[in-house]
Amino acid sequence: MSVLKIVHRTTFKYDRTIATSYNEARLTPAWLPRQRVLESKIDITPASWKSQYRDYWETDVTVFEVSEPHDSLTVVASSQVEVTPTPAREERMGWDDIAGPLFQDLLAEYLAQSSATQPTEELAAFAADAAGRFSPDGAARLICEFLHEQVRYVPGATTVHTPARDAWEAKSGVCQDFAHLAIGALRHVGIPARYVSGYLHPKPDASIGETVRGESHAWVEWWAGDWFGFDPTNDKEVADHHVVVARAREYRDVPPLQGVFAGAGSGLEVSVKVTLLG
Repeated sequence: MSVLKIVHRTTFKYDRTIATSYNEARLTPAWLPRQRVLESKIDITPASWKSQYRDYWETDVTVFEVSEPHDSLTVVASSQVEVTPTPAREERMGWDDIAGPLFQDLLAEYLAQSSATQPTEELAAFAADAAGRFSPDGAARLICEFLHEQVRYVPGATTVHTPARDAWEAKSGVCQDFAHLAIGALRHVGIPARYVSGYLHPKPDASIGETVRGESHAWVEWWAGDWFGFDPTNDKEVADHHVVVARAREYRDVPPLQGVFAGAGSGLEVSVKVTLLG
C-alpha cells in the first residue's frame, strides 16, 4: 500500500489578453476498491465559477469558466490518495467465455475499434498469433511485452491526436500511444480493453516524504473475467504507484483538460510532483 500526494499544475499563457474561457478538467482521482481518495481539490487562477458532475464514464469532471480579461490561466489539482494493489482473480476466463454473446454485448464499447486504436496489419497479425497460442491473459501480456520491445518511449514524439498506427510505423511514442496500441491489438483478437489515465510515481525506492517529478500517465486494462491493469510503456503490472483518474474507450473520451477561449493562441506549461507519504 502507498499513500501518494500529487500536485498537477497546468498553465496556459496567451499571446494577448483574452476575454473569456470555458473549460473541463478531469484531474480528480477516482474512488475505487483499490484506491481511496483522502483529499482532493482544484484551484483555478484567475478565480473562476466552477461546478462538478460525473460523466458517462464515471469520471469526476470540474467545469469552470473565466469571464474576466486574463493573459494566463493556471489550474492546480492537488490530491492525496491511498492505493492498495489488488491481485487479479484466480478464476480467469478462456477464449470461449470471452467470445460468448453475453460479454460481447455487455462490453461492446471496449471491443470496437476507432481511428485512434486501429492496429496495423503487422500488429494485428502478431496479436492473432499470440491469441492462437496462449490464454487471453497470456496473449495480452505477450502483446504488451512486444509493444515495449518494438516501440521507443520518446517524449514529444507524438501529439494527443496521433493515431496508434502512426506511432507504430514510427516505432516511437508516449504512454498514450502505448495504451492505444495495446487496446487496438487486444480488441482485434476479441479481448475487451479500455484506456486508463492517471498518474505514476516513477521512483519505486523513494523515501517517505521525498517529492519527485511525477508523470501524468496512461495504461490499459483488459477483461478476462475481471479487469486487469497493465502498463505497456513500462512493461509491468499496475500496482500501488499507479493512481487512476479516468477509464474509457480511448484518450479523447477523457482528456485531462480541455476548453475553448476567445482570443489569440497560447503556450502550455505542465508539471506533476508526487510525494510518497506512506
